[in-house]
Amino acid sequence: MPDLGSIITFGVASIALLLIPGPAVIYILNRSVSDGREVGLAAVAGLELGNMVHVVAASAGLSAVLATSATAFNTVKWLGAGYLVFVGVRTLLMRPATMSGDSTSVTLKRSFTQGVVVNTLNPKVALFFVSYLPQFIDADKGAAWSQALVLGTVFVLIGCCTDGMYALTASALRNKLLTGRTLPIVQRYVAGSVFIALGVMAATTSPASSK
Repeated sequence: MPDLGSIITFGVASIALLLIPGPAVIYILNRSVSDGREVGLAAVAGLELGNMVHVVAASAGLSAVLATSATAFNTVKWLGAGYLVFVGVRTLLMRPATMSGDSTSVTLKRSFTQGVVVNTLNPKVALFFVSYLPQFIDADKGAAWSQALVLGTVFVLIGCCTDGMYALTASALRNKLLTGRTLPIVQRYVAGSVFIALGVMAATTSPASSK
C-alpha cells in the first residue's frame, strides 16, 4: 500500500487535474443544465464508474497494453468517438419536448449509462493512469496492483466530489433557463454540438497525448 505522503501528493495532483474542464466536465454541465440536478448527478455516478473501470484495468496491467498497442488504442478511440458522434447527431435531430420544472428529456438510467460509456471509452482517462499513476508506485511498498487500486480509488472519490460540485452548480442555473427560451436551444443544439465535439476530441487523441 502506498504511504500517506504519496496518497496526499497524488490526491492534490488529482484535484488540480479534475478541476480543469475536460470531456467529463462538459458532459456533466450538459446533462445538469439540460435536465436538472438528479440527471446531472446520475451522469456523475456513471462517469465515476467509467473511471473505476480504468482503475481496475490499470491494476490488472491492461492500461499498459492499451498504451503500447496501436490496435487496442485505436479500437477504444474509434468506439468512443463513434458513440459520442452518434448521440450528438441524434440529439440535433430530435425536437425538445415542452419542459416544466419537474420534467426531463433524459432518464436517470440513460444519463448514468451514457456517463459510463463516455469515460470507459475515453482514451485520455486510460492514458492518465498509464502515464501519471505509475510515478507513485513504489516497489518497496508492496504489490504494484494493490497500490494502483488504492491510488485509483482515491482519484475516483475525489472525482465524485469535484464532478458533483459541477453538477450541483450547473443544475442550480436550470430554473432560470426554464423561464425563457434558452433551454430548448441548450437541449437540442448546444447538447448535440457538445456530444459531436467530444467525439472529435476522442477521435483526435493520440497515444502521446495527456489528459
